[in-house]
Amino acid sequence: MTAVSLIRDAGANGRPNELRTKLSRLALFKELRPHELDALAGELEWQGLPGGWVLFREGEQDDSLFVVVAGRLGVVTADSEGRETIISHITPGETVGEMALLSGSPRSATVVAMRDSELLRLTKQSFELLAERHPAIMRFITRLLVQRLERTSHRTAATGSCSTIAIVPLTRAIDPAEFARALEGALGELGTRVIAVDRRAAERDTEWFTALEEAHDTVLYQADYDPSEWTRLCVRQADRILLLAAAERPPESEPPALSVMPAAVRGEQIEMVFIHGSGAPRTQRIEEMLARFNVGFHYHVRDRRRADIARVARLISGRAVGLVFSGGGARGFAHIGVMKAFNAAGIPFDMTGGTSMGSMIAGAAALEWELDETVDHLKRAFVLTNPLSDYTLPLVAVVRGRKVSRLLREHFGDALIEDCWRPFFCTSSNLTSGQAKVHRLGPLWRAVRASIAIPGVLPPVIDNNQILIDGGVMNNLPVDVMSAMRRGRVVGVDVAREHVLTADADDLEGRSLWQLLSAKRRGTPNIIGLLMSAGMVNSEAQVKLRRQQVDVLIEPRLGNMGMLDWHSWESAIEQGYRQTMEILEHSRDRLVAPSA
Repeated sequence: MTAVSLIRDAGANGRPNELRTKLSRLALFKELRPHELDALAGELEWQGLPGGWVLFREGEQDDSLFVVVAGRLGVVTADSEGRETIISHITPGETVGEMALLSGSPRSATVVAMRDSELLRLTKQSFELLAERHPAIMRFITRLLVQRLERTSHRTAATGSCSTIAIVPLTRAIDPAEFARALEGALGELGTRVIAVDRRAAERDTEWFTALEEAHDTVLYQADYDPSEWTRLCVRQADRILLLAAAERPPESEPPALSVMPAAVRGEQIEMVFIHGSGAPRTQRIEEMLARFNVGFHYHVRDRRRADIARVARLISGRAVGLVFSGGGARGFAHIGVMKAFNAAGIPFDMTGGTSMGSMIAGAAALEWELDETVDHLKRAFVLTNPLSDYTLPLVAVVRGRKVSRLLREHFGDALIEDCWRPFFCTSSNLTSGQAKVHRLGPLWRAVRASIAIPGVLPPVIDNNQILIDGGVMNNLPVDVMSAMRRGRVVGVDVAREHVLTADADDLEGRSLWQLLSAKRRGTPNIIGLLMSAGMVNSEAQVKLRRQQVDVLIEPRLGNMGMLDWHSWESAIEQGYRQTMEILEHSRDRLVAPSA
């Protein structure tokens, strides 16, 4: 029996001795005596479910309980828009379908085989027969169901790490063996027990693969370019499928290997690695490739660069570090000090995200600008010039916004979010839908422009008839977005939390628009400063909730530095650096976690 075989035998009429042996090996049944095992084996049906196949769907009527003997199942739920997400895994020795067995209620979720799996099926009729003839088995099964239901009620969402990865080339020009060896080495350096398997394992049975996966944290299945039976097995065995694509050119035709992709594979399971040749120009549009193959996440690897492979390994294994930068105007220069401290401490960060001013610095980090280069860009954009000086009659906003847009185009150029070396996102607030918008694709400058569109200061950005304004209005520290990616540790950097705006009320009454725009005296905020501060006021409950989603929180001590105090940029960088170094002394172990 090979792993690509489909098995469906009744225990009593098939191989009862072999089935009893399987039962005795599972810790689940260790309490049962031999004659009880025989009775149970006589009522169980032995089934095989190929990877990618659906065991049952949400809403279906079926009163059977299933025990996983080998392989792995995934529990899938759909949101209001129909997007499916794997929320948990069911591994050998666990059960699924308890509620339907006990109450006959419809299935509450869809369950799919994450890889070739062997199952034992117990129908309601057999359950009732066992209960009548073997009270000890009845008590055992009842206790088993209670324990399972307790675990289910406390189950957390599936992590971003995975134990099996299929590596599938989309072109013959890419050597999957070379990539598999590099990834195996990078995962090994993280302390992961990892092994790469090629087609020489094609004739092994399901139990061999289960044992292999139990002995390792990660198994890399190196598929063929062609739609062979081995390629079919690789994609069925995989928690995650890595498609290898040449960044310089798209596949000339539909890659043959994709013809064996199971229909039940979901977008979140499919990821793409764009391989960049030495000095070769990028000619294909990444966004089109991501949409074409329904890709949930992607990576860039430049000409065998070890740093890029190491980043892929951390992201895949759930041990990446993501930095999230808040809005805060000029105070955002402290974010640069935070990155400087991470570099000094030798702690790599793999993803960046942010809102408002934080989106600009996160974008610079995603493009892998050097810190001096980032400082130079921001100085020219904010310190040496005033991007908010093109005032206009405030029918929509105080300034026209053309100068800001021109500066963003000048500094970010034609860069696209999907082309960034580090995964990146930024957020804006969608006034049309009343929800936060997460930008993951498209021109980087335009996404940042939407994220910094402070209401009343800058005109909003119109995107597909949607009105987008500053992301800080709804969420000034979008750590929840980074946390939902489930790729590892989340570091939140909040430069606006301690900012306090004060003024003598008598100074503001009766002042003209020009006087408020040009207010210089300390303690007298101008209209732009007032609007910026107002746009970043989130409720205390929201702030506390989001802070629970960070592993490390950094709040640089910037004192009374104002959001428009651009000439204090050096002090902000220094404070961000100093406090981060202090925090990293105590938090390093949380960020550089050992292998699970």
